[in-house]
Amino acid sequence: MKQIKKILFPCDLTENASKILPYVLSIADKYESEVYLLHVVEDLLAWGRYFVPHTSVDIFQKEAMEGAEKVMNTLCEEQLQSCPNFHRKVVSGDPAGKILKTIESEDIDLVVMGSHGRRGLEHVIFGSVAESVLKKSAAPVLVVNPFKVK
Repeated sequence: MKQIKKILFPCDLTENASKILPYVLSIADKYESEVYLLHVVEDLLAWGRYFVPHTSVDIFQKEAMEGAEKVMNTLCEEQLQSCPNFHRKVVSGDPAGKILKTIESEDIDLVVMGSHGRRGLEHVIFGSVAESVLKKSAAPVLVVNPFKVK
């Protein structure tokens, strides 16, 4: 039987994370796994300089990182007391790229992540982080639709 020692939970820090986290914790409990929580703040500096003065983008990016850290702290305090072995990280960059890099660098055995279920033009414009990770991940990926969870 395959051992699942490390589970990556890339989360968007919305209420959807709270719907998916029980799945992560259930699997982690069964396999006595380490849980890696990862939130990626989109790197606005990559495209924002063309439309917004550089200083404004720097300030907004810094505030986005600080806000994400606060929400991550709250999530950990409120929902991860039952998980003795977890790691958390907030980074900036391309979400799919950072998730894939974490899978490789941390030798992740399983990824559990949510999908927004976007379709049509919305999917074309916003893309799908879950789809990209699913296609390129070296580890198995369990995708949970938070809108369908009972």
